[in-house]
Amino acid sequence: MAGRNHLFIPGPTNTPHEILSAMHVPMEDHRSPIFPKLLKPVLEDLKKIFRTETGQAFIFPATGTAGWEVAITNTLNPGDKVLIYRFGQFSHLWINMAERLGLDVEVHEIEWGKGIPLDHLEARLKEDNNHEIKAVLATHNETSTGVTSDISGVRKAMDASSHPALLFVDGVSSIASIEFRMEDWGIDAAISGSQKGFMLPAGLAVLAFSQKALKLTETATFPRCFLDLKDQMAQNALGYTPYTAATPMIYGLRKSIELLLDEGIDNVYARHYRLAEGVRKAITAWGLKLCAAPGFESDTVSAIVVPEGKDAKDVIGTAFNKYNISLGAGLTEVAGKVFRIGHIGDMNDVSLLGAIAGVEMAMLDNGFDIVPGSGVAAAIEYYRSTAK
Repeated sequence: MAGRNHLFIPGPTNTPHEILSAMHVPMEDHRSPIFPKLLKPVLEDLKKIFRTETGQAFIFPATGTAGWEVAITNTLNPGDKVLIYRFGQFSHLWINMAERLGLDVEVHEIEWGKGIPLDHLEARLKEDNNHEIKAVLATHNETSTGVTSDISGVRKAMDASSHPALLFVDGVSSIASIEFRMEDWGIDAAISGSQKGFMLPAGLAVLAFSQKALKLTETATFPRCFLDLKDQMAQNALGYTPYTAATPMIYGLRKSIELLLDEGIDNVYARHYRLAEGVRKAITAWGLKLCAAPGFESDTVSAIVVPEGKDAKDVIGTAFNKYNISLGAGLTEVAGKVFRIGHIGDMNDVSLLGAIAGVEMAMLDNGFDIVPGSGVAAAIEYYRSTAK
């Protein structure tokens, strides 16, 4: 098929030419005297993306899932109680990891389509008079349902309850895309991955920890080796890594950070909101609804509920096989019920108009009762009226 595949999934995302070019480097000695000139500025500038001055950033040659494990095993102890809300596939997977590692996991089930209930969180923490809960594990952006939770509100609920628990935030599909303020929101461990807002291939777990969390690395008793932050801290201070560095990926990350900071991180947030809002205008024009309840809509991915009697997998298959467009599938509880449009990373107005047009064609081919061109027209009017 002529032309390239059009990638509209919530990760991995499109990698800009500048980043691909930056990664195209010959192999080099990661123990050379000049390697710190690459690594140290990257780790320092990452703090600007996480929005922290006192925290410390880390890079592991791994994925966001490994980042969850880094946070847990470096700060907690087997048997510690943690609190987490399950409202999508990725919060579910974090729960599964915590249970398999031997934590006492207190799970609260939330309807898929909603996020963290702040009133419930505050009340539950106030009940915990003995402070048995050692950490709150919060999924910022639940990719499977297109739901964003209010992490600022989570911090306010924790402060209102005067609870000392750590706050861990899964920001894999939000950091470098949706407003994220580690310092202001009192986040102790922020976890991301290279393949979403950072616009790189998968392969790096990108994290930041508060000083409060880093102190706990001295007392945490989980067995760890490759994921040990103490090894990272010792070597990073010298400008090196404790094992072979993923050097091309680090060059790509350096270029990614440059692109994000050149655009301005607040402008990055605003762009993602605007692109997402155009998609939401199209969904409304089609007469369809988001999986996300009002107030929880994500600016990086929209999960669209198909009408009764339709199968979202048919839309996804037609879009891919006939129009060379990749859409996200519904996962587990919402499999076949939703398809997802990712609008994260290297995207602009025309990118999303292409996605909307392709989705319209795929839905029409599968007998959806929509007006041809309605979603595209709604998005065009919104993008034109808000373009600068």
